[in-house]
Amino acid sequence: MRNALIAAAAGALFCVASGGAASAADYGYGGGSTARSPSSSFYRGFTGRLPSCADAHVHRQIRDAFAKRERMYWHSGLALSDFVRPAELGYRSWGVEFIPRRFCSAEAYTNDGVRRHVYWLVAEGQQWLSLGPGVDWCVTGLDRNYAYAPGCKMARP
Repeated sequence: MRNALIAAAAGALFCVASGGAASAADYGYGGGSTARSPSSSFYRGFTGRLPSCADAHVHRQIRDAFAKRERMYWHSGLALSDFVRPAELGYRSWGVEFIPRRFCSAEAYTNDGVRRHVYWLVAEGQQWLSLGPGVDWCVTGLDRNYAYAPGCKMARP
């Protein structure tokens, strides 16, 4: 029994040391043959190409997800209008070694007539099965489960 445990641990250590899921060179800037410089256009599998803050597809995705959440979880009929003055708050604000993200904000009216700020981030490769950019969003005053509290601060850079 003890020999089997030692053999399993040695096999796992060999797998990690020989470059299993990720090796130490994947996380450094230099020295390793697999490391890429942050100035290269293709860094750690990401291109950095993300939709702009004014992209209509992203706005539609946020509006649809917001209406679905309000209907299913909160049993309200709230919906968002078109976004007004979308602005970029940051692009790759955490550095080039992280997943590329674009942080945006805009104003929108809900169908109850209240003007609200909407904050969202678009992250490369974060959609289901990494098939596209993923979108996380927050509407001020309607973050009822406090996922991005306080005041949607966690959806900003």
